[in-house]
Amino acid sequence: DPDMPFVPSIPEDQFILVEEGDPTFIPCRTSDPDAEVTLVNSLDKAVYAFYDNKQGFIGNFPAGSYTCRTMVKGVEFKSDEFLIYILRATSQLPVEIEALKTVYKTGETIVVTCVVFDNEVVNLQWNYPGKVKEKGLIKLDDIKVPSQKLVYTLTIPEASVKDTGDYECTARHATKEVKENKKVVITVHDKGFVHLEPQFSPLEAVNLHEVKNFVVDVQ
Repeated sequence: DPDMPFVPSIPEDQFILVEEGDPTFIPCRTSDPDAEVTLVNSLDKAVYAFYDNKQGFIGNFPAGSYTCRTMVKGVEFKSDEFLIYILRATSQLPVEIEALKTVYKTGETIVVTCVVFDNEVVNLQWNYPGKVKEKGLIKLDDIKVPSQKLVYTLTIPEASVKDTGDYECTARHATKEVKENKKVVITVHDKGFVHLEPQFSPLEAVNLHEVKNFVVDVQ
């Protein structure tokens, strides 16, 4: 089609997510398989890469904006703009689960954090006693400096005894068959309690000027 030399792209094709170090396609395809196509970056400089008229340009491209150009009967046509985002990902999936404390009283707020290191391409799921009732609030912090980590925080407000149990986070690599589970056990008591063991009798006698120690074991 001389009036439409580039096959129209859908928005999903224009945003390209690539794992660090992996090759990718910039999917500008032509309606004429013999068309000569040039790839240019955001600085309007030509980028040299292998072109497949059925898939587009393939290569290890830096993050940024790219456009394809071709000539039809002396007229230059431009493709849609393609944006490449580079995501950090490792083959391993280091995960840690953290709880400020593991014993709570009814009415307190439970906070459990799951941290994924050195990966931006992760799917994470929580399993916990109140999940069926969607009781938990989940927050994600994507920290880049000084190193990459995804911090998932699960908060259970107004905890009850029913919130006692296993709190587990499962991280899955978005593109590789890698997953990691971490678990912590949380206990919620109906009310607080103190156990006292006095190491003296209900009635004690002391002489004048005598120093007397009263020892109590508190748990």
